[in-house]
Amino acid sequence: MDRCIVLVDAGYLLGAAASLLAGEPSRSRITVDHTALIQGLREQAESDTERPLLRIYWFDGAPDRVPQPEHRRLRVMPRVTVRLGALTRSDGRWAQKGVDAAMHAELTELARNRACSDIVLVTGDGDLLPGMMAAKEHGVAVHLWAVQAADGDYNQSEDLVAEADERRVLDRTWITKAVRAKEQGGICPPPHAPRPEIAAILSAPLPDSALPPAVERPAEPAEHRPAALAEHAGQERGSAAKGVPTPKDLAALRAPGAAQQAPHPTTATLRWSSDKGWVDRPGTAAETPEAASMPTLAQLTTAEQRWADREEDITTVGGDPYEVGQVFARRWMARLGDQVHLQRLSGMYPRVPHRVDGELLRYAARFGLLAHKDDQIDENDRYAIRAGFWREIDARTATEHAPAADHP
Repeated sequence: MDRCIVLVDAGYLLGAAASLLAGEPSRSRITVDHTALIQGLREQAESDTERPLLRIYWFDGAPDRVPQPEHRRLRVMPRVTVRLGALTRSDGRWAQKGVDAAMHAELTELARNRACSDIVLVTGDGDLLPGMMAAKEHGVAVHLWAVQAADGDYNQSEDLVAEADERRVLDRTWITKAVRAKEQGGICPPPHAPRPEIAAILSAPLPDSALPPAVERPAEPAEHRPAALAEHAGQERGSAAKGVPTPKDLAALRAPGAAQQAPHPTTATLRWSSDKGWVDRPGTAAETPEAASMPTLAQLTTAEQRWADREEDITTVGGDPYEVGQVFARRWMARLGDQVHLQRLSGMYPRVPHRVDGELLRYAARFGLLAHKDDQIDENDRYAIRAGFWREIDARTATEHAPAADHP
């Protein structure tokens, strides 16, 4: 058949792109526009082979072979088929299992059935050499594409390179049309224009009681304080002279007859960690009625909206923790009929009400943000999810509180 097929080893393509653009092969260091990448592969394949494209096969690994957000986006694109192998962790490193075997089986089956005249392989693994040789014996022209190596050397099996009929290197210019290196400035972008009351919270000095007596307060800016405090968390928990009570202390304060033995006054406060530092809020043994009655997104969403949300999640939401928090907050605010709830939530900053927070984290888990060891979302990811949520809340309430422009 006079058409071409592209087989992509995603681990090789994106790992090599990360090495080229970010200096290391970790795919977490890059952001990928999958729509642009697939379109680029299609156009390049049709140009090189002078044949129309039949299909692009995308081979990748996933924990327990469960599709991740990028796989869900890819498999609904025209002319794209996703094949998943397993992704396992060994000695602290992730490794694909079964991807090479799946590519080999697909390559030989397509050639044997004469499904195409040209096959483009985007891979560097020498294990595909027997499959490449078998495809050539069935009269299929094999094109081998490489990603430009960061050090200018080969990042493919030399035997694979020698056996290919045609070769191409996808250089930096080609790669950067769809892939870019992530900024490493921090976990979450800072809010651009926080409300005055939030700005006051963020700029407030760190209480001296937050650190052990023998340790000087760090001089770094507020955005770095949570990391500095984490270093001394164990010492603080064991300190007899704590300046901030625990929830257990506050519960004791409310017990009958406990006022005389209470080590802290009834005006004690709880310290909550925010996306920019540590702030003090009035201590409560349980959530307020306003927080407990806060409507969840599920309660505000119709069946039609739920279907549309799924489509948006699959096709446009990238799965970045900060972005996930923003998407959730936008939907919640858009469907919130009574804006009093929004004002109440804004006043609870930086604490997300328990029922809303639980739903937020369950939503984020759908994007593969679980740490596969214990099925919990990583602490830094939770930090970024909530920061994105508050950023959207802040942007909405700041707009509503902005003074009206003067008109002549």
